[in-house]
Amino acid sequence: MTQGAAAIPAIPQEAGHKQSIPSISRRNTMSNVPKRSETAAEHRWKLEDLFANQASWDQEYAKAKELIKKADQFQGKLSDPAQLKACFELEDELSLHVERLYVYANMRHHEDTAEPGNQALSDKSKKLSVETGEALSFVTPEVLSLSDSELDAMINNESLAKYRHTLEEMRRQKAHILSKSEEALMAQVGNISSAPGTIFGMLNNADLKFPKVKNEAGEEVELSHGRYIQFLESKNRDVRREAFKAMYDTYGKLKNTMASTLNANVNKNVFYAKARKYDSVLGMSLYGDNIPKEVYTNLIDTIHKHLPLMHRYMELRKRLLGLDELHMYDLFAPLVEEFDMEISFEDAKKTIHESLKPLGEDYLNVLQEGFDKGWIDVYENEGKRSGAYSWGAYGTHPYVLLNHKDNLNSMFTLTHEMGHALHSYYSDTTQNYRDAQYTIFLAEVASTLNEALLMDYLLGKSTDPKEKMYLLTYYADQFRTTVFRQTMFAEFEKIVHERTEAGESLTPQELSKIYYDLNKLYYGPGMVVDQDIEMEWARIPHFYTSFYVYKYATGFSAATSFSKQILDEGAPAVERYLGFLKSGGSDFSINILKKAGVDMSTPEPIEQAMSVFEELIAQMEQLTSDRAKK
Repeated sequence: MTQGAAAIPAIPQEAGHKQSIPSISRRNTMSNVPKRSETAAEHRWKLEDLFANQASWDQEYAKAKELIKKADQFQGKLSDPAQLKACFELEDELSLHVERLYVYANMRHHEDTAEPGNQALSDKSKKLSVETGEALSFVTPEVLSLSDSELDAMINNESLAKYRHTLEEMRRQKAHILSKSEEALMAQVGNISSAPGTIFGMLNNADLKFPKVKNEAGEEVELSHGRYIQFLESKNRDVRREAFKAMYDTYGKLKNTMASTLNANVNKNVFYAKARKYDSVLGMSLYGDNIPKEVYTNLIDTIHKHLPLMHRYMELRKRLLGLDELHMYDLFAPLVEEFDMEISFEDAKKTIHESLKPLGEDYLNVLQEGFDKGWIDVYENEGKRSGAYSWGAYGTHPYVLLNHKDNLNSMFTLTHEMGHALHSYYSDTTQNYRDAQYTIFLAEVASTLNEALLMDYLLGKSTDPKEKMYLLTYYADQFRTTVFRQTMFAEFEKIVHERTEAGESLTPQELSKIYYDLNKLYYGPGMVVDQDIEMEWARIPHFYTSFYVYKYATGFSAATSFSKQILDEGAPAVERYLGFLKSGGSDFSINILKKAGVDMSTPEPIEQAMSVFEELIAQMEQLTSDRAKK
């Protein structure tokens, strides 16, 4: 869902870190990935709720093309409040059509990225988005050409009350808006600027072919994005090592192409930052959400301060696995050998429903509607986009893409994505179109809050020390992947962009060295950092949505604070939290969180998250000690 003035619809809310969170699968064989046509209807999302068929999509596309032609009639007239209101109304109508067309086309494409008809539809929608952006590119520069007193009068004009936040945002961004002709040119660059991410996506999801590796039964099975973590969870260390090396050998063969693609994305960012007169790409990336740079740098600094906790956890993992050396391919190995946890999709839904009871009946009713009414595309199929996300268009229920496996990780992925979906649902049904879209800075809070409540529920039910250790390990790995690992990604992005801005050339070797050195810093002296890991930067999709990943860590910290308040206070905290969900983007992100009781302008929420992590490690160490005494 996107703001009315946006030219390109908002990206889906993804569980990007979920692709690297451990889970346990105890199946000895993995069947071949089915074709889309072989997937049962009840396990597919109902995109017909958005468009009944291709003909209805084509009709709306034609309507959008006609509306684009009307934009020009407002040029030079926006000093008149009545004309400005009419222009904004057209902008909203057009943007909503484009959003619906774009979201549908790309979700169809994600069902099977190799299907040429869906590729063509996706490309058509992207071009329409760029065309729309170009047609509306005069609006902001023209409004900002008004004098300060004229702009203040517009902001305070009652007939424009619906657009007050939009006008206030325009005024805030005035220093970074270009002339009409320059803005039109920047809009035309849109097709080119999307190329690095598009090329990476096609390489990573459609063209990249992985070799076959042996599973625990000794069977040759094709490696895939969806199966990679399952191989790394194997009890057999040879299976883990072979899958790890096969994955990064495959990327290593394309290191020059991958480096060129990533560099193109970084250079694109530098171009935009310079053109729009920001002091850096980081500054530009944070400015949209009105986030101070200190939030980003404080995150890295605070995590650096607590790296000894990560190193302590790695030493504990090595001890629990009974290894002389802990390697990168051992990070997802099961620590509780005797305990298996296989969870079907149906059981996962029931457990999630129970775990979210603290959020109240209304929340549970919407959740159940999502489970029952075709919001979710459940299983992996051939050509399907990897990972998981929540997406949708204003006025229609949200959608969730999964690549579900019957394990704990997939249950957490489901509750994570339904957190996104219900955040969108509440925002869309409470706010008008312009104010419904919450920022990405807020996006990870609702999803991670769901995970925290699920973990609290599971730990509360657990009486078996083996099960408790398993869950504690899983929760500790959430901290490792969602806070520490995402902060490491954020630091990698910061270094890469700063070096490019300083005029340095980033070769594949230099990118790999930066990434390898960060792994050594974050995992500590107790970990053997295998050289293969230096190529992992080449497979991280979020590096093409630059300076996004830090929001996983800040969102996790805010969610930790919210979950504690909800479990401790009950109804008053729930009311504040639901108010947060309903706020959308009606105020600046920092303010929305403050109103709900979480102040992200300080390191305190991150410190709170670190104290919880330390408690988890202490509990695991105690269980380990108790087991050793028996």
